Amino acid sequence: MKKRTLTHFATVLPLLFQDLRGRDNMAQITLISVGSLKEGYLRDAVAEYKKRLSQYAKVDEINLKEVPIKNEDDASEIKRALDSEAEKIICAIPKDSYKIAMCVEGKEYDSPALANFLGSAIDQKGKITLIVGSSHGLSDIVKRECDARLSVSKLTFPHQLMRVLLMETLYRCFTILAGKKYHK
Repeated sequence: MKKRTLTHFATVLPLLFQDLRGRDNMAQITLISVGSLKEGYLRDAVAEYKKRLSQYAKVDEINLKEVPIKNEDDASEIKRALDSEAEKIICAIPKDSYKIAMCVEGKEYDSPALANFLGSAIDQKGKITLIVGSSHGLSDIVKRECDARLSVSKLTFPHQLMRVLLMETLYRCFTILAGKKYHK
């Protein structure tokens, strides 16, 4: 496949996004996450970035129930829970999407490079699925199923905050691709 440059996406994507709201050929993003957002202010932040993203892509959220773990020190119990969550995650992944596992060992990008990466993934398949595991992460089963692994940071963040960070990052990437002034 021909490697695309950031300049390519900055010139092509504004044309693609123009008047595409509601059409089937608009970029599609699915965010699959395990666990619910308990705090209203976090749900509000996710909703705000989802609304902002709507001018660039159709965004679907799939929230799966976290498997309860009684003994946080029992590695085999955690593995069983992650593998159980993996079955639900894999069933929820949209067909033919570019699948990205969000995990600590994933590749880190700066914002323009991530925008270029996501633009290439969308150029390739038209839709991307980002997968955020529970507070214990993702099963290796899910990671092997994915086309790429991505890390937001080497820093540790509260699990619930990751969805907000990811939605803001997606919005930032799409504004970069569209040549907008949001990213500085």
